[in-house]
Amino acid sequence: MGLTSLEGTIKENANNCTNAHFMLIEGMSKLLTRKVKRCESLDFHVSGLKWKFVIRSDVVKDYISFFLDITDEKCTGSNWQVNCSVKLSVVSQTGPPDICKVFVMCFDEKHPSWGQDIFITDKVLEEKYLLNDKAVFSAEITNVKPNFLKVTSISRTMGTAESLKLMDVARKNSRFTWKITRFSSFDGVTHSSYEFTLGPRRWKLEMYPKGDKGGEGHLSFYLTATDYVTNLPKGPTLAVYKLRLLDQLKRNHKEPEYQALFAPGANSWGCSKYIPLTELHNTSNGYLEVRR
Repeated sequence: MGLTSLEGTIKENANNCTNAHFMLIEGMSKLLTRKVKRCESLDFHVSGLKWKFVIRSDVVKDYISFFLDITDEKCTGSNWQVNCSVKLSVVSQTGPPDICKVFVMCFDEKHPSWGQDIFITDKVLEEKYLLNDKAVFSAEITNVKPNFLKVTSISRTMGTAESLKLMDVARKNSRFTWKITRFSSFDGVTHSSYEFTLGPRRWKLEMYPKGDKGGEGHLSFYLTATDYVTNLPKGPTLAVYKLRLLDQLKRNHKEPEYQALFAPGANSWGCSKYIPLTELHNTSNGYLEVRR
């Protein structure tokens, strides 16, 4: 199967920009309408260090924000610094020149993330850089000068690229209910629901009735991504979801919303301090059914 025009453009740019990483976002309208508030790239390596970039729609109204983060394990504590030149871009698909902004950045303990809140307006992106609901962003990192770090740099022969697809799940299929009986009699550290299938992944709910590490005195509650439904290439899965605890008396449910990027392996996202145990066990809140 041959490359599409867009894939060919990304490949050509990756060949020409060896220190760049490209991310194709399909379903960009989800960001523009704020259904999704942020998209993160996978980690990528340049000059012996690990990075990622973040596209956000929730920082400044009517603007898309673009940030580069340094995520390398060596960059911890206070005694480190990385200086570099960075070009953040929106790649043209239809003829207008790329939008490119060049920065000289200094990353350290207090500034592990740099970028611009008002990188491009929603209007310009939608009118000139969006094609079939797809947009391409890139970050090119050069002149990397780490201080107080032992870094082994490996030259790259070409840039790297990834794609992220944002999709809606039909509301009738988007809810999984886990009804727990005899909650107060649980004596284990953690409990899990049955697995259920949604989108490209299998999932389950996990809870720690007395809190996990860091969540003592609270109910800890997580959504866990496990296996994939098909054998297609296994990429990360971005999910926007609510972890809902039903109020069975007044229907004043507790339902905080989360957004997380689930990596290919089994991993969990949620809240270690979802609700204090005193609040959970207060019968007037209706979270636990009282059997008489």
